[in-house]
Amino acid sequence: LRFSCRRWGGLVQPGGSLRLSCAASGVSLDYYDYAWFRQVPGKEREGVSCLSRADLSTDYADSVQGRFTISRNSAKNTIYLQMNDLKPEDTAVYYCAASRNSLYCRYYRDPHETHTDYRGKGTLVTVSS
Repeated sequence: LRFSCRRWGGLVQPGGSLRLSCAASGVSLDYYDYAWFRQVPGKEREGVSCLSRADLSTDYADSVQGRFTISRNSAKNTIYLQMNDLKPEDTAVYYCAASRNSLYCRYYRDPHETHTDYRGKGTLVTVSS
C-alpha cells in the first residue's frame, strides 16, 4: 500500500480551514483502519483521528474534537482530514497511516503503538496570522 498525500490549501490564518487527503494505491482501503497523526519537532507524535472500517466509527483527540473530521471515499480509495477553525497550536507535520489491525483505533493515540503498517509522507500545516 502506498499513500499519495496532498494538502488542499497553503498557509492558513487562525479560524481558517484546510483539507488533507491521502490517496492509497496497491490495495483497497476497505481492508484497513486508518488514522491521521501530527508531530511537532521535539514533541511526541499525536494521534489526531481514526476511522474504523468495521463500523465506520471515528475517534478524535480532545484537542481537535468538533473541529476536525476524518472521512474516506471508497471509490477514490482516499482518506481525508477536514480541519476547521484552525488554531496556531494545530501547526505541525500531518501524515496519514493505515493498519490491518481492526482494533487500531484503540491504540493509535499511544505514541509508542506498533500497529501502524503503512504511513504517508508528512505534509506541513502552518496556522499563523
